[in-house]
Amino acid sequence: MSLDYKSALEIERKYIIEMPDITVLSAQEEYTKSEITQIYLSSEKGETHRIRRRVFSDRVELTETRKIRIDEMSVTEIEGQISNSYFEELAENIEQGTAPISKTRHTFIFRDQTFEIDVYPAWSNTAIMETELKNRDEMVQMPPFIRIIKEVTGNKKYSNAAMSKSFPDEIK
Repeated sequence: MSLDYKSALEIERKYIIEMPDITVLSAQEEYTKSEITQIYLSSEKGETHRIRRRVFSDRVELTETRKIRIDEMSVTEIEGQISNSYFEELAENIEQGTAPISKTRHTFIFRDQTFEIDVYPAWSNTAIMETELKNRDEMVQMPPFIRIIKEVTGNKKYSNAAMSKSFPDEIK
C-alpha cells in the first residue's frame, strides 16, 4: 500500500468523438500512448474506488484511486502509486457485476490544454475524449482535427465505472 496519496479537485469535460487519426494525434505536443486496465472495487455510495495498470513503452504505473463526486463536472480525487503485489491483492476484490475495462489512451497537449482520448476495443468508429480544466469557466480549445459527436459530461452511462457494468453500444 502506498503512503503517498494525493488529493485534488478534478474538473473535466467529456465527449464522444469520431475515431481520430492516430498519426495526427502522435504528432501533437507531448504525445504519449498507454494501454490501461481498470478494475472497479466495492465502495461507499457517492464514491468510486478503482485500481489501474497503465503500461507505457518505458514503464508501468499502478495506482489506486478514490473519486468522490461533487457535481457533474467535478470530483475530489484521492490517488496514489501502489505496488504490484497490492494491485493483485486488490484486484481479487473486483466489484460484483463488473468487468475490467481495457483501453488505449492517447494523451497530448493542444493550446495549453491536455486531452486524453480513450479507444475501446468494443468500438471501431468512436472514442471518448476528456480534457481537464483549471476552473469551471475555462473554455475548451477544441483541436480542429477532432470531430465531436456528442458532449457527455456528467452522463453516468459513459463513466468507466458504469461501463464496467454495462458497456454502451457505439453511437453511429
